[in-house]
Amino acid sequence: MDLIAALLLLGVLVFDTVSHLCLKAASGRLAHRGGLEYWHLLLTAPVLWVGIGSFFILFLVWVGFLSRMPLGQGVMLGSITIIGVMLGGRLLFGERLTRERLTAISLIAIGVTLVGWGQS
Repeated sequence: MDLIAALLLLGVLVFDTVSHLCLKAASGRLAHRGGLEYWHLLLTAPVLWVGIGSFFILFLVWVGFLSRMPLGQGVMLGSITIIGVMLGGRLLFGERLTRERLTAISLIAIGVTLVGWGQS
């Protein structure tokens, strides 16, 4: 993997994590609301639009990344975003990191490292 591909992968990690965390923040505060009130409050929440904008930028960065990588390896390397989302959920929303989740994070990190290292 060349430097540009590595930077694009970092961008994928950042924008995917930010977008998921923003959507969770926007919707999580409205869990007790219903009907039109829910949709009105959701659609007027700035954090929702930051999340949507992040997904748009993610799309562009993802296409750029995939243009530099074989599809199978690119998708496997892209799974690193699961780690960012899980850690962000822990830091921002207090979600639990169980032994099983920590094991999964470790295995994903090892797998991504092996896939990236094996790239020539």
